[in-house]
Amino acid sequence: MTGREILLGVSGGIAAYKSADLCSKLVQAGASVSVVMTESAAQFIGPTTFEALTGRPVSSHLFHPIEHFRGEHIGLAQRAELFVVAPATAHFLAQAAGGFASDLLSTLVLTATCPLILAPAMNCEMWAKPAVQRNVQQLRADGVHFVDPGSGWLSCGQVGAGRMAEPVEILTAMQRLLGSL
Repeated sequence: MTGREILLGVSGGIAAYKSADLCSKLVQAGASVSVVMTESAAQFIGPTTFEALTGRPVSSHLFHPIEHFRGEHIGLAQRAELFVVAPATAHFLAQAAGGFASDLLSTLVLTATCPLILAPAMNCEMWAKPAVQRNVQQLRADGVHFVDPGSGWLSCGQVGAGRMAEPVEILTAMQRLLGSL
């Protein structure tokens, strides 16, 4: 991962705490990481955590030029070699599958030309819904890569599929994909 430019998207789910671990693992592996958070993600984990891990500002607004004066959705997309969204919530999957650009993270899905990996995380009943599975199928057909959720205890107290993959699994998938480019 040394010298690789990674874009890490964090959408609003309880599994966002695992994204900090993924971010740390990426930095320790030598990657340069830019983090984009949705407003709801910031309800679960603060941007300061990611800023401390990456040494870079966290982006969350379309036209708030921190480093990219063309707009964050252009500058971040042009720089990234790989884009991963972890967690990818049901809401985010619907935005991405439908091509909606309602915030910086969903807009980046449309502007980035690098490979995209999604690591879904949600309640087991949500993950099983036909609408969510249709969105996943559409995204796969569009060439998006997935690190599928595992089964286990969920924060809602249920046990089932929907638990975000462990950061080491996501990192392995990222390394595999970058190695094939």
